[in-house]
Amino acid sequence: MSSPPPPTSSSSPPSPPPRIKNFSPKEPIPLDPPKDDPITVSQLSLHDGTHEGKGAWVGIKGAVFDVSGNKAYGGEGVYRVFAGKDSSRALAQSSLKPEDCRAEYEDLGDKEKTVLEEWFTFFSKRYNIVGRVVEG
Repeated sequence: MSSPPPPTSSSSPPSPPPRIKNFSPKEPIPLDPPKDDPITVSQLSLHDGTHEGKGAWVGIKGAVFDVSGNKAYGGEGVYRVFAGKDSSRALAQSSLKPEDCRAEYEDLGDKEKTVLEEWFTFFSKRYNIVGRVVEG
């Protein structure tokens, strides 16, 4: 009597682990500790990159990032639509439409919320948090 043949592997190789997104810049950027200063919507609107000496700030999930050093958020920049407001919804939806640049995002799906979280991480590794958006 002969022994049975050795088992063969008909299964495919294991899938690679999910790719972990690394949002760190190529060169580390020295950042200040995040601030928790209250910033009203009115104050934030003055930091849209068009007011002399005010710079450009972008709100994401209530945190306000100082993006003044990046011309893309200034008066003629491609991302100027995000400056001077909490643009959480637009970032979550990957939208450049002005009407999407608003703080409300809680009603979005999980995929969009994940995109928003990725944007928050991206900004937090590049720009100082200068405060948080408050009502008033």
